[in-house]
Amino acid sequence: MMLTISKLDAVVRVGGFGLAAMLLAGCSMGNMIGGGGTSTSQQFANASPTQAELAQATPPLPAIATECPPIRVRPGGEALFSYGSGQVGNARDLQYQAVIDRQSRNCVVSNGQITVRMGVVGRFLQGPAGNQSSATLPLRFAVERDEVAVFSEKYDIPVAITPPNQSEEFVKVVENVTIPYVGGENIVIWVGFDTRG
Repeated sequence: MMLTISKLDAVVRVGGFGLAAMLLAGCSMGNMIGGGGTSTSQQFANASPTQAELAQATPPLPAIATECPPIRVRPGGEALFSYGSGQVGNARDLQYQAVIDRQSRNCVVSNGQITVRMGVVGRFLQGPAGNQSSATLPLRFAVERDEVAVFSEKYDIPVAITPPNQSEEFVKVVENVTIPYVGGENIVIWVGFDTRG
């Protein structure tokens, strides 16, 4: 009888220790999950910056336009021919010619405007009657928005050929042309030689 009570007493003691351990563990878990008092996780949860604070900390960067207006060579403006006093159209009387080889552009959209950077690469070539090693090429850039010109500027591009070369490359880049942009407009960038005054 005495032996049975001892065994029962031992079981109760072990069970009591187990129950106490579970209760302590439950209390610890309750604190970790957020029970009772102000925890570190609650402090971090309330530390998120507001939109105003984010705007002050990092000023917004302009976004690259998803659809930059196309750049095209104006029909009839892709080449320039000079015959001097010779017969116009006669290849033997050609002094020089200039051609546009490539055109390019890139854009940045910001605050309802498109800012365009545009340029061309071309070539200046002496003709059979060529006796001059330099010339000034009249090149016009224009931007049309819904078929109305919002920018048009002619640039005089000086080029020179160093003998014994018979041709020389030229480059012209125009920066910071700003176009109002709402969305849905038909915008086209034009480039070409323009011999008009």
